[in-house]
Amino acid sequence: MRDRELTSPVRLTDHRGRLNEASVGWTRTQLHDTDRIGHGWYGWGRNKRWEYWGIVTPTHIFALTIGGLDYANVRQVWVLDRATLTELDAFEISPLSRGLSMTGTHGAGVNTSRGRAIDLRLVDTDAGTRLLARTPRVRVDVLAGILPGHEAMGLASPHSRMLAEYTVKDVDRPTTGTITVDGVTHDATGYAVLDHARSRTPYVTDWNWGAAVGEVDGRRIGINFGGSGPGGMLVNGISHTGVTIDGRVHKIPTALTWEYDRTDFMRPWRLWNERMDVTFTPFFDRHARTNFLIIFNEAHQCFGTFAGRVQTDEGEWVSVDGLEGWAEDVRNRW
Repeated sequence: MRDRELTSPVRLTDHRGRLNEASVGWTRTQLHDTDRIGHGWYGWGRNKRWEYWGIVTPTHIFALTIGGLDYANVRQVWVLDRATLTELDAFEISPLSRGLSMTGTHGAGVNTSRGRAIDLRLVDTDAGTRLLARTPRVRVDVLAGILPGHEAMGLASPHSRMLAEYTVKDVDRPTTGTITVDGVTHDATGYAVLDHARSRTPYVTDWNWGAAVGEVDGRRIGINFGGSGPGGMLVNGISHTGVTIDGRVHKIPTALTWEYDRTDFMRPWRLWNERMDVTFTPFFDRHARTNFLIIFNEAHQCFGTFAGRVQTDEGEWVSVDGLEGWAEDVRNRW
């Protein structure tokens, strides 16, 4: 019953800040009120508010991150030039909530983070989300559009009465706009993936996650490859794997098996269960390691192409050959 579809508005937490058991499950549209995450003293130190946008275009792959922890906040703009496989990485961390403003609930307005060298502004509109970023070398002005009838997979997973995880995996957002790198402006027509979180999680949180986007045989396809820890386990009974085809979510309720070589991340990966069998072939390994005492992160986020097939809710097998995106192995202490 935990991996059930919710169809009515619900609060993630009760008036005391504890998990509302009725909120556990998944949705096709934004129904969870998460306003209490990050407010008050309940669960202080475990609250995490997160906005991660990954954008794939023919010339560049880039990512914008705003992260709010109770004791620090981070902002990042990362860009990969696909022709040269060179990357630019602007990263800042600030104490507490200095320079940070984040919405309580998904789609409720504007998320901003401003530091000495990075300025990020994510603005929800009726047409989509406008993604604005500025660093000394990069400017981003992109609209991640929302097409009529669009669905996005939201998931509420319990860890305990105090710790709860809520995330939106929106994997099918066509983009328009520009990215300017060192004064040269490039068209940013492509696809965007959103990883939104309003959660209270354990200090140790390791995971696998992946996303694939693009068009195959005239169909718009986005995939969220879910996993919690090596091997793609369920998150306390809830699968985070789903496929969006032409704007409609097809939820896959069973665990996803991840097969890859942690001694050589550039070898092909296989992600599979009874409704999915996909091979991922990387062309770039983004290896990042951060160690700020209580905050530690090591990640291999590999970018590449996907091949294989997935099954819809109606039983149709759909090719995903040629989709692009990433798969990652992450170790976190935060």
